[in-house]
Amino acid sequence: MIASIRGHVLAIRGTTAVLETGGVGFAVAATPRALASLRVGEEGRLVTLLVVREDALTLYGFADYGERETFEAVQTVSGIGPRIAMAVLAAMTPSGLADAVAAGDLAALQRIPGIGRKGASRLVLELAGKLAVDDAGPRQAGPAGPVRTEVAAALVALGWNAVQADDALDAVLQGEGAPSSVPEVLRAALRALGARRG
Repeated sequence: MIASIRGHVLAIRGTTAVLETGGVGFAVAATPRALASLRVGEEGRLVTLLVVREDALTLYGFADYGERETFEAVQTVSGIGPRIAMAVLAAMTPSGLADAVAAGDLAALQRIPGIGRKGASRLVLELAGKLAVDDAGPRQAGPAGPVRTEVAAALVALGWNAVQADDALDAVLQGEGAPSSVPEVLRAALRALGARRG
């Protein structure tokens, strides 16, 4: 699976971004939040998921792991495929969807293009208890979510950009022995960034 892509942003057209990495331009169908994080002519990074169909290979792009995992969860609902799942993420954040599902708010869900009353009811029934309320997603749920957010903000304040901070945090938060407190994670991220800069 292509889990993420980082590269030079060549173009943004409609709902698609083109990122060049290793001399190859990848067309990525991305969510509005993901597209908003990109600037043509600059380096960008997207969390991605490759969807394989009989007639097509489509690379989808997301602002964070929460969006990607919500995209996957929504497609477990009967009758919903990638197109509607992307419409859901265009209309709601992962936490907004989780709140609507938990509250059984059919009216809010029916405001999503392509979702009628039956579809909204299926979303509530089939996604109950399956969605994380943190936009960062299950991999950052619990203590790691606030810690990651706080450290990322600190790294940006210290002069690194959001892509560099995210990459460093991906590196230091993996594995069983990963640090868990803000000072520990910050020190580890700074070491990782220092090694790359050196």
